[in-house]
Amino acid sequence: MDELIVIFMGVPFILFMLFVAPLWLLLHYRSKKRVSEGLSEQERVILQNLVEREQQMAERIETLESILDSESPNWRERA
Repeated sequence: MDELIVIFMGVPFILFMLFVAPLWLLLHYRSKKRVSEGLSEQERVILQNLVEREQQMAERIETLESILDSESPNWRERA
């Protein structure tokens, strides 16, 4: 009976410690390193482009809202 407990509890534990735990630690510390490094140059460029696009979209929305306000003053109440 004790051998069965060792087999059912010990083997999965050993497999976990040999394969899963080292991989888990490697991936954990790799992600920690990336977070501490901050954004790469390519990510900064992408972020800047997104900020510029957001500003353009905000301007367009304001323009569309002003057009709707002048042509249909009650449009906000219907939405």
